[in-house]
Amino acid sequence: MRWLTGPRPTGTTWGVPWPRGKVPAGASYALRHEGRDLPVQSWTTATWPDGSVKWSAHAVPALADASVAALADASVAALADASATVSLIPGEQTVAPDTPVTVAETDDTITVHTGVVHWELPRTGPVLVRTARRGGRVVMENARLTSLWQPSPTPDNGDGISRTTLHGHVERTVVEQAGPVRAVVRIDGRHTADGGADHTRDGRGPWLPFTVRLYFYAGADDVRIVHSVIWDGDADRDFLAGLALRADVPMPDELHDRHIRIAGPADDAHRPGFLTEAVRGITGLRRDPGQRFRAAQLAGRPCGPVEEWDGAVSKRLHLIPAWNDWTLDQASADGFTLRKRTSDGSAWVTIPSGTRAAGYAYVGGVSGGLGFGLRDFWKMHPTRLDVRGAATACATATIWMWSPSAETMDLRFYHDGLGQDTFAEQLEGLEITYEDYEPGFGDPHGIGRTHELTLRAVAGTPSNDELADHAAAVNDPPLLVAEPARLHAAGVFGDWAPADRSAPERAEIEDRLDFLFDFYLRQRQQRRWYGFWDYGDVMHTYDADRHQWRYDVGGYAWDNSELSPDLWLWYQFLRTGRADVFRFAEAMTRHTGEVDVYHAGRWAGLGSRHNVQHWGCSAKQLRISNAGYRRFYYYLTADERTGDLLDELADAERALLGVDATRKVRPDTYTPDPSALAIGLGTDWGALAAAWLTRWERYGDDPIGVTARDKLLRSMTGIGGLPQGFLTGEALLDLSTGRFDVSRDRIAVSHLSAVFGLAEMCAELIALTKGTELEAPGFERAWLDYCRLYLATPEEQAARLGAPLRGISLIQAHSRLTAYAAAATGDDDLARRAWKAFRHDVGDQINTNALQRRHTWTLDRIDGPSVLAPVDEAPFVSTNDAAQYGLAAIQLLALLPDDHEH
Repeated sequence: MRWLTGPRPTGTTWGVPWPRGKVPAGASYALRHEGRDLPVQSWTTATWPDGSVKWSAHAVPALADASVAALADASVAALADASATVSLIPGEQTVAPDTPVTVAETDDTITVHTGVVHWELPRTGPVLVRTARRGGRVVMENARLTSLWQPSPTPDNGDGISRTTLHGHVERTVVEQAGPVRAVVRIDGRHTADGGADHTRDGRGPWLPFTVRLYFYAGADDVRIVHSVIWDGDADRDFLAGLALRADVPMPDELHDRHIRIAGPADDAHRPGFLTEAVRGITGLRRDPGQRFRAAQLAGRPCGPVEEWDGAVSKRLHLIPAWNDWTLDQASADGFTLRKRTSDGSAWVTIPSGTRAAGYAYVGGVSGGLGFGLRDFWKMHPTRLDVRGAATACATATIWMWSPSAETMDLRFYHDGLGQDTFAEQLEGLEITYEDYEPGFGDPHGIGRTHELTLRAVAGTPSNDELADHAAAVNDPPLLVAEPARLHAAGVFGDWAPADRSAPERAEIEDRLDFLFDFYLRQRQQRRWYGFWDYGDVMHTYDADRHQWRYDVGGYAWDNSELSPDLWLWYQFLRTGRADVFRFAEAMTRHTGEVDVYHAGRWAGLGSRHNVQHWGCSAKQLRISNAGYRRFYYYLTADERTGDLLDELADAERALLGVDATRKVRPDTYTPDPSALAIGLGTDWGALAAAWLTRWERYGDDPIGVTARDKLLRSMTGIGGLPQGFLTGEALLDLSTGRFDVSRDRIAVSHLSAVFGLAEMCAELIALTKGTELEAPGFERAWLDYCRLYLATPEEQAARLGAPLRGISLIQAHSRLTAYAAAATGDDDLARRAWKAFRHDVGDQINTNALQRRHTWTLDRIDGPSVLAPVDEAPFVSTNDAAQYGLAAIQLLALLPDDHEH
């Protein structure tokens, strides 16, 4: 394994896949670098059907930096080399860290000791972390969540609106891991007012349920915080004006020995520069205290006895202002303001501002202090960092995930319905703006958002180089990864292979895959696809007339996983190992799994189709909440929050009892029925199969896993038993038995069925079960029939089915189905048909669009007065086509090593 981008001064967790049958359950692991064993904590995250390990997760202690070098595990220092590679060896005994993390529990307190810092957590109440002690001194206390609530949005004229301050109240705290390398504590609660429910949101009680996980590593002085919040308000009555994590920092040092460090923009290595100041500065004065004292203050060292300073300064110290409060406000992706003041009764003084702050700061002094930061700070704007009370006995550091300087968060629907009160009128809306509107369905109640933060308890003011490393650890957290060939050898995630440029035809496709990803990377930057609710998503379709993505046109705006860009990005990472692809896919997984999916309320377990607002579409569907889009990230990182999202989908089929996805166009009379629940065999079943498979993998022979396995295998058997298999289109599921009614005999094919992960999931399931006692009779045949017939000639379709299939579209996307059938049967004619469909397109695919617009996979630079800002455009690219081109290319390259067309 190697570092994805580089080592950082923090602990690391990652995942590794293993071939079936190679690693037995309960195996131990050794981690080795150049003959030296390194401490590692290991656990299993997935198993194969035979019980052997499919995915394992591993953690190593914090890497040493200057602030913890004396206490850090010396054997881990070898990993601090960015070019280091390490070997993970199953079956050998691991070594323990020199300074293990330990957890002690009482009825009301949890104490975690990393060997460097003691962290004390209360079980319940208004505080997440009561104290952080280092060297016997309290460096931080009372880390807590805060929110600001308004009953109405901020008026355009800026008139004041009364705000209520709420506090995150901890209701439950659980230790999930207890060392020796890594400890994890989960905290759940809700936001409420000090006066109780009657004082919260005009008497409507607590809201904003949150889950916080605290990650502690052996030898570390920081705690990583993953904060997830569910918006469960009324969009017309609840307006969030601020959301923050704040902590108190005792300030025992003299004012001139207290320091403020605030990060500015970062370089390509994620290391920012810092504003370097003191609470009472002794530089730049009319009188000079002495060069060595000035240098000490800048370096964060003690300035020495005042008596040794030049008397012209020492006798006038009381006349030098002490700066009490500091604020960095990131209002947009393009700029931050920075200011400070001496007291809340005095004016703010502006400080030279900048563009994209790294979101990290330090407050403290020569005897210790707190580093605090928010990952993707400028990308998740509006955000803010505050220091208050730096000139008092106790300062407060605040990380605002929604800045109170911004307008309130307004989640009301963006139009008045336009008179679309009936299904007929709503279908007319689809015909013009592609928006599937329905009154009451553009509701954000139940969506979520996850942020990653850090608190670092240090023994003294770090150097700016150390602070830059700390900030880089927040924004580019370390990850160990196996090479693509090793990932592929494990046989996970179906049909893909490492990138291969061994032949000109293959190299051309690889170039185009790179072109498409690089284009979206550039578009995110140029189009500013950033913000609290938006970062991680991409737009759906381009408007070449305006040189603008269709951000304001109904169903053409935010993509919301339409046609599986998530899958495309993850497979592209697996096969290339590119760090920028991983980070893009990671951001998309965080977004689409949280913002585009409901975690509470009447649509819990479902996602929203593409729209101007992520939650705006009335199509609430499993194809968006698809577990298949999340499992890559979970297995590669062992991220517990993503595990929560996967658990939420264990019984996602029940969500279909509350809403029929095809209610507006269904020709028959149907009411959702638990004994005969309509399940689309494409977008619905593909998503359910991914959820059931993942739950089975994660929980194995546990009753939870067995239940998921039975639902999966029974449904596969049911599809195999349908007279027309997948061509049936929809089947009725009995939730009490998990079995399909196999008496339905009809043909109904949709061009969308196979493009939301069904192709990938079927390939994986067949490989998993074929030739074993788990094999579902008829399932492989049903899938091969679908793969052969979808792009067959009308004559071939009629010969098999009695009539040609209707609604055939997305030809290039479905070329991979033909390729699958060709590889499974060894049919060269099918292979040629697959390559032809992929390369020459019929209809609305990306190659045809490129030729029609006289483009040859190049970008056009558009500047001047016709655009808001210079942009690079590729008008022939839409996200639907890009994602499906990517997936088809990846699978054809893997399934058909020989290009049968050339």
